[in-house]
Amino acid sequence: MVGYIDSLEKPYALCLADLEINEARGIKVDVSDFASCKAACKNVDTVIHLAGVASPDSPFEQVLPVNIVGTYNIFQAAAESGVKRVIYASSAQAIEGYPLDIQVKSDMPVRPKNLYGVSKAFGESIAAYYAYQKNIESIAIRIGAFEYTHEWDELSSRDLSAWAEPSDLCSLIVKCIEADLTNDPFVIAHGISDNRFKRLDLSETKKVLGYEPEFDSFCEWDIAFAKESQPKITKS
Repeated sequence: MVGYIDSLEKPYALCLADLEINEARGIKVDVSDFASCKAACKNVDTVIHLAGVASPDSPFEQVLPVNIVGTYNIFQAAAESGVKRVIYASSAQAIEGYPLDIQVKSDMPVRPKNLYGVSKAFGESIAAYYAYQKNIESIAIRIGAFEYTHEWDELSSRDLSAWAEPSDLCSLIVKCIEADLTNDPFVIAHGISDNRFKRLDLSETKKVLGYEPEFDSFCEWDIAFAKESQPKITKS
């Protein structure tokens, strides 16, 4: 065990995994290798599965072994190891095929815009399968534009609406660890901040998980809004 998350209730011991072992990672895990996943799940209550090829432009040959086979490996290893809950990093790309003027709700069908999004839609389906058929509580977090404010002078209108402030997302993951899923073992959560205009609807995520994001992209990037409407003055 190499780290802790301090929640309001209790600290969580973390066994951190990566492809390379260093001072911040405790074990080496290759998600494309089932035996590696099985070893990582031993004596673990909750798996937070963040591994994956993350570029929306990734070809199928890249997402297949990691995002598809690797995600299956994690859930199957969790099932065989007695893991109680898997928290899966999905992506807003799973629904990015919807027009930008539509706010996507968690119960709407997936509509990926690229093969990366397809792989994340697959992951959501795998999570649902293991939740309802294998009795593993599963939460799929559709992570939006995870960006630090100091790294960007401007964000596009889409990214402003889908922005996920890092500490907000971390707080959501803690909520996913602690949530009572007695009523439904599978949840799709929307991982964005409390932006004034939201690409993803947050009402169900707040209701089911108790998520309370603190940041608003439009405030952080100082996007000005007029307080009152002003009629156009024409000269006679």
